[in-house]
Amino acid sequence: MKVTVSKDIESGTAVEIHCREVTPETERLVRYIRRYDERITGTADGQTHNIQIEDILYIESVDKKTFLYTSGKVLQTEKRLYELEGLLDASTFFRCSKSVIVNLNKVTRLKPEVTRNVLATLTNGEVIVISRRYVRSLKALIGMEG
Repeated sequence: MKVTVSKDIESGTAVEIHCREVTPETERLVRYIRRYDERITGTADGQTHNIQIEDILYIESVDKKTFLYTSGKVLQTEKRLYELEGLLDASTFFRCSKSVIVNLNKVTRLKPEVTRNVLATLTNGEVIVISRRYVRSLKALIGMEG
C-alpha cells in the first residue's frame, strides 16, 4: 500500500483512497478514517469526559450500568451495550460475552482454555474471557476458521 501526504494550505485535511477495486480491507480503512476522531462521553468522579473510541480497551455491562475501560480510567456511560455495539466498528469491537465488548486492536494474546472459552490478554495486562458461545465468531472474524 502506498501512502502519500501532501500539504495544501488552501484546504483543510482531506483523505483520498485510490484502488483497483474496493476490498473488505479498503472498506475497513474507510470506516477507520471516518471514525478516527469519534468520541464517546462517559462520567467518572462526577466529571464528564469525552474519550476517543480507539482508546477503549473493553466495555462492560454490570447491574444495568455500562462502563468504558481505558488504560487509565473507568467511565460510566448512559448508553446500553447493544447501542454501543451498533455504533462501533464490528471488525474492531467484538461482543465476547453477554456483558462484554472487547476492542480487538487492544488484544495482545489469545489463550484457549479446557472449558472451550478463550482468554484474551489486553495491552494493559488485563485478561478478558471470551465465552465459548462467541469463539466461533471470533475465529471467523480474525481468519482462524477451522
